[in-house]
Amino acid sequence: MRVALRSAAALLACFGVIAHGESAQAQSAEEFYKGRTIQLVAAFEGGNDYDIGARLLTRYLSRELPGNPTVVVQNMQQAAGVVAANYIAVRAARDGTVIGGLSRNLPSQAMMKLPNIEADPRTFNWLGATSFPGRVCAARTDVPVKSATDLFHMDLITGGTGAGSATSIVPTVINRVLQTRFKMVEGYRGATDILLAMDRSEVQGVCMSLGQFRTSQQKFKDGKLRYLLRAEESALPGVDAPSIYDFVKTSEQRQLMRFIFSSTEFGRPYLFPPGVPKDRVDFMRKAIERAAKNPELLAEAEKMGLDMVFRPPEHLEKVVTQLYETPPELVEKAKQISPNLK
Repeated sequence: MRVALRSAAALLACFGVIAHGESAQAQSAEEFYKGRTIQLVAAFEGGNDYDIGARLLTRYLSRELPGNPTVVVQNMQQAAGVVAANYIAVRAARDGTVIGGLSRNLPSQAMMKLPNIEADPRTFNWLGATSFPGRVCAARTDVPVKSATDLFHMDLITGGTGAGSATSIVPTVINRVLQTRFKMVEGYRGATDILLAMDRSEVQGVCMSLGQFRTSQQKFKDGKLRYLLRAEESALPGVDAPSIYDFVKTSEQRQLMRFIFSSTEFGRPYLFPPGVPKDRVDFMRKAIERAAKNPELLAEAEKMGLDMVFRPPEHLEKVVTQLYETPPELVEKAKQISPNLK
């Protein structure tokens, strides 16, 4: 009899587990997010434009989720964001409670097999992005390099944070494609450290997102800093400097830079790991779009001089698809001219 009772209890427990599992699977996305804590893994240092944009978005995102759950930002900037990308791709929970805020450079860098990247951008669930972050190179006005043309004849000492960041990618690629003379000093933790190094005359300039100069606008007005060039073909508001594409001599040079610099199209992207249930992906996509388009958020962003224009997930998926259609021989050439890949 005791054996029979134990068997019956075990069977009931088994049914209980199955029922619980079925109940969890049957949860709607709205029910799932009630009372949850959401983690946003940010692949950048605290205080830069990516970080400020992510924290602004998470405040409003919380309002768009059932029960207004807490959205916690965790900075994981090591290796220019590669550590965060790998964490999201391989180790993060796949239930919709972990969002990645990754570098826009990741897709092209993954295609070129940047050392240590485990992530495949095609497997991510893209949730949307904010901003159209044009990149520029700027320098102190008291250094010999006064214009983009001077970069072909004189050295400019610039600061960098690592192979996966615009601070290193932009000058390195332009050097290798067009033979400019940026001289890199690597090892800075982020944009803020490089700007401080410029103040101390440790370096003479830097190439990075326009938004990362947000706290330095008075120095441009006071004539202490000047823009030398922009890495985008399109004009950038407030930047009176030529495009680097004005200096190309061959169609291959233009193709190479377009492939490597295509990252601008990703803005500041947000995504789920692979394997998150589709209904939660769709639910979070809509929540992020509502948050990013909230008039109060946009008013705050305008006061801070922060670009928060929403970019839909379908656009990000399309750009990833187009990148992976690039001919292998062009990708190989791009790999040869990219930082730390030769």
